[in-house]
Amino acid sequence: MTTRSTDATRFPRLPAGFTWGASTAAYQIEGAADEDGKGASVWDTFVRRPGAVRDGHTGDIACDHHHRFAEDVALMRRLGLDAYRFSISWPRVLPTGAGKVEPRGLDFYDRLVDALLDAGIEPTPTLFHWDLPQALEDEGGWLSRGTAHRFAEYAAVVAERLGDRVKRWITLNEPFVHMSFGYAFGVHAPGRALMLDALPVAHHQLLGHGLATAALRAAVPDARILIANNCTPVRLRPDARQDEDVAAASAYDALHNGIFNDPLFTGSYPDLTAYGMADRSWGGVVRDGDLATISAPLDGLGVNYYNPTWVTAPADPAAGLPFDLAEPTEPYERTAFDWPVVPDGLTELLTGLKDRYGEALPPVWITENGCSQPAGLHDRARIDYLAEHISAVADAVSLGVDVRGYFTWSLLDNFEWAEGYHQRFGLVEVDFATQRRTPRASFAWYRDLIASQRS
Repeated sequence: MTTRSTDATRFPRLPAGFTWGASTAAYQIEGAADEDGKGASVWDTFVRRPGAVRDGHTGDIACDHHHRFAEDVALMRRLGLDAYRFSISWPRVLPTGAGKVEPRGLDFYDRLVDALLDAGIEPTPTLFHWDLPQALEDEGGWLSRGTAHRFAEYAAVVAERLGDRVKRWITLNEPFVHMSFGYAFGVHAPGRALMLDALPVAHHQLLGHGLATAALRAAVPDARILIANNCTPVRLRPDARQDEDVAAASAYDALHNGIFNDPLFTGSYPDLTAYGMADRSWGGVVRDGDLATISAPLDGLGVNYYNPTWVTAPADPAAGLPFDLAEPTEPYERTAFDWPVVPDGLTELLTGLKDRYGEALPPVWITENGCSQPAGLHDRARIDYLAEHISAVADAVSLGVDVRGYFTWSLLDNFEWAEGYHQRFGLVEVDFATQRRTPRASFAWYRDLIASQRS
């Protein structure tokens, strides 16, 4: 796979002030699922559905980060991180999603933020990383417009407590993935299989983002606000039928990338006629003033990248979607998750965003990028993966894309959603029976890279 040196001391130079970080998410690492007054999230419910998660795994304990965060912050200090991206558990702060605040939940994030700052690491919280309070799901979840308003109220509560120390905020993580996996296909929490009827979830998440952005700016005037979107370059196979497959690629791009980026930077949704939605109000879901709220200026776009997506025209147009997903014909190496390893896709994605949005595109931060590899400490394949993808970021910077930081996924092995504990993304190996943390070879490589970039 690797075509360039992985020697950390001979690596392309990223701009001065470039931020080096690592990412995690609350349900995937915290554990303490029912401690200190925390309410149930949709994931607490979903993992108890028979067959929903491999081998019946749950996040009840996960990495026990709620109790072991000081040990994890010490690992981050050893890495030399500039910043740590974590998520705040909405039901830990507001057990029913609204109303009564649980002070013990805020106290935990107070302690975490202080520990990070003491270690010289900038806290970068994400407000929503898929763990919606179950009480709000019972009222319709993100299918309900009211959830967007509850999200803004939650953002205000957290900002009031942490905003004196936290300045960089991320509103949502991967709203496309949450909509599609959680509401369209039902393979993630909350487990609804609504197909195209899930589209209101996209708008309500983005409306929640816009309302939360206003709430954050009101509470923290010097806040720097991002959203973390999962983005993918859309590719055709060499045997593509030009007209049909190009149309399919355009339709997929609108669904995966356009719906979640266009409103932010153009103030409008892409054309969804291919999905039978010529009505730009989405049947009344999009109301007057919503797009102005959503397109309020941002301080950055978070980009989560793992691989391109290949599409073809649908084999059965009557099946309901204007595309079929396809496998690449190229012999790419694969991660343990069987995802193709395509570093140049990240350069393609970043330059494509610049071309698409021009001056409207704010600075970009790579908020997730990493790979699952087999368990074990000598993870040479992960080092190669990181080296190639960070080089791809450097290539994009050389082509004029304003990239300000890179957060690898993930600091720790963790609960990988429907895969349970079967996928290992961490720079640090976690023995889930003992909770012992052991840094992998990739930990040392990333540490050396960060040190070299600063020297």
